Amino acid sequence: MTELTMPTTRVLIVEDDPNIVDLIRANLAVRGFDTLVSADGSKALSLLETEQPDMVLLDLMLPEADGFELCRQIRERSAVAIIVVSARGGERDKVTALNMGADDYMTKPFGIEELLARILATLRRTRPAEGTVEAAPSVITLGDVEIDLIGQQVSLAGEEVHLTPTEFALLRELALNKGKLLSRAHLLRRVWGRGYETETEYVRVYIRRLRSKLEPPGSPPLIITQPRAGYRITGE
Repeated sequence: MTELTMPTTRVLIVEDDPNIVDLIRANLAVRGFDTLVSADGSKALSLLETEQPDMVLLDLMLPEADGFELCRQIRERSAVAIIVVSARGGERDKVTALNMGADDYMTKPFGIEELLARILATLRRTRPAEGTVEAAPSVITLGDVEIDLIGQQVSLAGEEVHLTPTEFALLRELALNKGKLLSRAHLLRRVWGRGYETETEYVRVYIRRLRSKLEPPGSPPLIITQPRAGYRITGE
């Protein structure tokens, strides 16, 4: 499906291998994407500020740059979608990248169709289509947490909390099913999309990220874990 490949969709490719850059650029160009390329971290951060891309495809093994630190810096500056594309395939690397703010993680070598599918899935999640919440309440209140579904804003005790689009999508799914036990497979399918059902570490990392932002020390838990079963949100 290519409904999201609008001319305004701009992808920043942070990669120092020209063969991989050419492969990605050619396949994105024929699908209507604009592309920008950076082979180093400092230029990538500059392009992030000046060009405001919709997505970053980030290699972790860059010359004179720590890919994880660059991921963290990108996330600090922007809610842009980040897909890490790296030869580092260990689970620890994947979890670290997700902890630094990545929305998805792919291991090289990769198939171009899989990459395109991941790009579209991430864009659907981070740029939801208008009208996706018409059947839902506009605001959900869970204790001190208030979730504006239309404005995609969250506040805790009246103070705005900055969530990434993926964090917000996960919180929204939990909140719309308040009190219900949701399995990891359900959350992966609903938040990340079909084909992600086995990526259980994605849910673990992002649940932890939500807790760190929405559960102050000493406060009752907002999100309850049921071991080997899933998660439910309370907010009483």
